[in-house]
Amino acid sequence: MIKIKFGTDGWRAIIADDFTLENVKRVAYATALWLKDNFENPSALVGCDPRFAGPMFADATTCVLASQGIKVHRAENLFVSTPMISLGTVRTGSSAGIIITASHNPPAYNGYKIKAFYGGPATPDDIEKVENQIPDTLDLKLKTVADYVTDGLVEYINLEDMYVEHAEKNFDIPAIRDSGLQWAYDAMYGAGQNVMRRLFPDITFLHADYNPGFDGQAPEPIQRNLQEFEQLIKLSEGEIASGLVTDGDADRIGLYDGDGNFVDSHHILLLLIHYMHKVKGENGEVYSTFSCTSKIQKLCDAYGLNNTVTKIGFKYICDLIVNSGKQFMVGGEESGGIAVNGHIPERDGVWIGLMIWEFMAKTGRSLKDLVQEIYDVVGKFAVERYDLHVTEEKKQEIISNSKNGKYETFGSLKVVRTEDLDGFKFFFENETWVMIRPSGTEPVLRVYAEAPTTAESFKILDTVKAELLK
Repeated sequence: MIKIKFGTDGWRAIIADDFTLENVKRVAYATALWLKDNFENPSALVGCDPRFAGPMFADATTCVLASQGIKVHRAENLFVSTPMISLGTVRTGSSAGIIITASHNPPAYNGYKIKAFYGGPATPDDIEKVENQIPDTLDLKLKTVADYVTDGLVEYINLEDMYVEHAEKNFDIPAIRDSGLQWAYDAMYGAGQNVMRRLFPDITFLHADYNPGFDGQAPEPIQRNLQEFEQLIKLSEGEIASGLVTDGDADRIGLYDGDGNFVDSHHILLLLIHYMHKVKGENGEVYSTFSCTSKIQKLCDAYGLNNTVTKIGFKYICDLIVNSGKQFMVGGEESGGIAVNGHIPERDGVWIGLMIWEFMAKTGRSLKDLVQEIYDVVGKFAVERYDLHVTEEKKQEIISNSKNGKYETFGSLKVVRTEDLDGFKFFFENETWVMIRPSGTEPVLRVYAEAPTTAESFKILDTVKAELLK
């Protein structure tokens, strides 16, 4: 029997290989034990995203939990997003939320995420408690979901209605709809499609059908995966003002301006700080992960805001939101996961997209103009990334060299200072830097670079890559 280990955000494995009905039941049983150990009257909310066999795995999870006397709120919707589960966990007062999803991973994968009672990622300590109680084998006599409904242990709940109502209360949806601007949305066949159709039935939709195999592509909202959507916007010749993209479970965001230029998470975070503080007059803490642009600190300094840099992983941002005792405003990571005050302590691609569209609708400014407003304060910049597929031996050699201060120069680039909060960030002159870090979810070495232009960032990456692979 395999040993099941949760990664940065949940347990993920290949369907029918390690992600089997039997193994999901083992994890659900451990979840039940953890819930009973930590809550007086434990309850859970369960749902799934559109991935293959999601409803079957969600029903199995529901039945295992119910068999242990835990009250289960089961999403009645065919599929839901991770943010919908997190919101529903808070609204139902559940002890935890569980969603069957592998997020942005390739279609062959599925996964199991646990959300805490506060509507964000469960803490590493709690995840470890679940892991430690996963049995090697499990022999349970389970009833059907319908039987547990009759027993009063399972209750269906419509999370789609809940989310749409929550969005309509928090955004000026009519202002976005009636702005005269044309919008587009690429669901990547993911879990954001139904709520977006309900909120904006008349916009342009792409890949917004039920397709459990995601048409063979990993539903990750990065530029190389979005060429069809990019061309759709470019061919509109300016008619589409902005395009929003969300990943498989709709907690990550991708964004395009009216010219079909990809707007990355670094820029989105800056836009949110600008909108919430400068335009809406809000104040609060800003949290950004170690791989984010240094321009966040520069903008916060200009606006008199405090920016705390965390290790990479949204769980670190969530921990500060929930436990710091400070007023929170914006927090996010380079990979597209962003949270804002007034919602849940959770990444939410749809929610962040609505904020940007509302910003555009309320100001009458194009996304390109709004980005220029940011550049006027912090200067133009571009952050790019290479994923280096190297042997484990080479990876460890590079990490060791970084720890031991071997890299004083990369080609003609002289290192003026270093930081090692989570990986190794080497700063050069003129506000440029490169960062080296092994991935926590994939067998690759990630290398990031920031410079004033995309071309300069790639030049740094090429220089550093050549040095690392000597």
